[in-house]
Amino acid sequence: MSLARTLALHLRKDLRLEWRSKDAANSMLFFALLVVVIFSFAFDPLAEESRHIAGGIAWVAFLFATIVALNQSWARELRNQVLDALRIAPAPANALFLGKTIANFIFVGIVEALMTPVFVVFYNLRVVGSGWQLVLVAALGTWALVVNGTFFSALSLRTRNRELMLPLILFPISLPALLGMVLATTNILTGERSPADWIKLLSVYDVVFTTVCLLLFEIVLNAE
Repeated sequence: MSLARTLALHLRKDLRLEWRSKDAANSMLFFALLVVVIFSFAFDPLAEESRHIAGGIAWVAFLFATIVALNQSWARELRNQVLDALRIAPAPANALFLGKTIANFIFVGIVEALMTPVFVVFYNLRVVGSGWQLVLVAALGTWALVVNGTFFSALSLRTRNRELMLPLILFPISLPALLGMVLATTNILTGERSPADWIKLLSVYDVVFTTVCLLLFEIVLNAE
């Protein structure tokens, strides 16, 4: 079976399961909304400083919401020994990883799109910089979180405390990407500096870690 066909099958399966259950989407939306509301009470949303803190708050909300989705995505494969069947299937392991990663990227992207108007209203935001750069940073940053999260979620799948292990592994290795996301978003919102350097950092980070995850995923999938 070709990589493209296998990828499409896994992607369609994950999208269909989420569409029917909506477990990950509802959890992510609730958690992200909770973070936004709590921080809106802690800071004055009408103050000029809100543009300097909104980027950090947004990515903190999306980071923890992403953890919720990632913990649930691989847990589905443990039911009815689906993961064991995938291990012995004559299909590329990378197709499974890419399908799962793209599905998680779509889920998180939808939540980000739904939460963006909420951020704008609660924090009285107005983008001073380029709007397309903000979309680019969101895409690169989301992929950085999702590709590493999907890989490490599979790595910690058979551990006893996998819900705890994933953030413990993901947070430290995502620090460079998180730094780039927050600073690039802040620079775009305030218009004080160009986010070009941080966008380059995110691009390199995505390429490097996507390549590493693709190279190592088959070993992780077949590990006992």
